[in-house]
Amino acid sequence: MATSLVQIRVDDELKNEAAAVYEGLGIDLPTAVRIFLKRSVLENGIPFSMTLPKADYKADRALRAMQEASAAARDSGSADLSLDDINAEISVARRDRKAKSRPAV
Repeated sequence: MATSLVQIRVDDELKNEAAAVYEGLGIDLPTAVRIFLKRSVLENGIPFSMTLPKADYKADRALRAMQEASAAARDSGSADLSLDDINAEISVARRDRKAKSRPAV
């Protein structure tokens, strides 16, 4: 079977990062590209999902929200509570809410 040379241009950082990933898998970059091309033929398209997220999800916003929640827990003194402490507080809050919702006799 005749072979063809395929050349692509990518930035050095991307090439090096991809090569390191494939090296960890025990293959080289040209083999990985051949695998991609073969899978493309088998799938009759791109061999992985290419979809846009339904929501405007940004990982940095999620991370910032988690950091803010951690800071709020530290500020309120609840960051070091054990699971038993948290469950006890929930039980007290539920009991109090139940007591308030009962009609006075």
